[in-house]
Amino acid sequence: MTPPAPNSAARPRVLTGDTPTGRLHLGHYVGSIERRLEMQESYDCFFLIANMHAFTTRADKSADIRSDTLEIVKDWLACGIDPARSTVTLQTEVPAIAELSWFFAMLIPFNRVMRNPTLKTEIDSKGLGDTYPFGFPMYAVGQCADILAFRPVYVPVGEDQVAHIEMCREVARRFNVQYCGVDPKTEDADFEKAGGVFPIPQALVGRVARLPGIDGKQKMSKSLGNAIFLSDTPKEVQKKLNKIFTGRQSPTEPGDPNNALMQFVDAFIPAPRAAELKDQYARGDNIGDGHVKQELGEHINKLLEPIRARRAEYEKPGGDDVVIDIIKQGTQRANAEAERALWM
Repeated sequence: MTPPAPNSAARPRVLTGDTPTGRLHLGHYVGSIERRLEMQESYDCFFLIANMHAFTTRADKSADIRSDTLEIVKDWLACGIDPARSTVTLQTEVPAIAELSWFFAMLIPFNRVMRNPTLKTEIDSKGLGDTYPFGFPMYAVGQCADILAFRPVYVPVGEDQVAHIEMCREVARRFNVQYCGVDPKTEDADFEKAGGVFPIPQALVGRVARLPGIDGKQKMSKSLGNAIFLSDTPKEVQKKLNKIFTGRQSPTEPGDPNNALMQFVDAFIPAPRAAELKDQYARGDNIGDGHVKQELGEHINKLLEPIRARRAEYEKPGGDDVVIDIIKQGTQRANAEAERALWM
């Protein structure tokens, strides 16, 4: 029996998710999770664990992918994602996604896929060269299927994923024009009214489009070793913050108000206080990097304290079984919705 929809009547639909690569970090939180928590109050939210995509670079580590899948969901639940209000589902258990990936692959040229700047960045950052499997670029098409299978209106993402959403929008338009007879001049908002199967989804970038890592250079990323995880202890958080390098030599030296440290201040300290700190910092008004990092650590740990407490409940014996049951129930509903798209 398919479980009832979590308060979904007449609410616009949202779809987003994460590839399981391990525990989530602060960049995920301010870039997307924060927005998801807000949207589950008023939208019909689907949150997808894209475990199939993890195989594009880790096909030889299936056990790790399974473990990382559970870690991702524990972080979601710890942050406040509520399975009574939102649908949590597993990509590999929704066959319609694989079916749509095949059909969508016929709608978009290979060279268009390879022009996707996010894809090119990932190839470079992961050092894949020209050794990546065919499935790696295919995942960009699969991501279109991940989204359109559930026919959402909005897709909350980080700034680096906007290019993927634009390609998804192209695929939705082409499908609706080619197979549903929709006039190609139709406005995006009117494709469904004009007889299209798929809405043209909009990307919603989080409050912080790009949070730097503690190296102060690259975007925060587990693979780059520059991340602060949502499950880090207070001491680990402070230790990592202390590693942020600004090049500043003394508390009286004017500092760059846009450096990595100040970007963290903007992201995690309330605006009035953040403005004070940045002004004092820019003037070199006797404020050292150490003081800023200490105050920053207090605010971040205050944010993470309830998240860590909730996560600890899923670390107890039987916690994995609870998480698996949540995924199973959500996937039942997800399959019903994805099958509906195939039969429209």
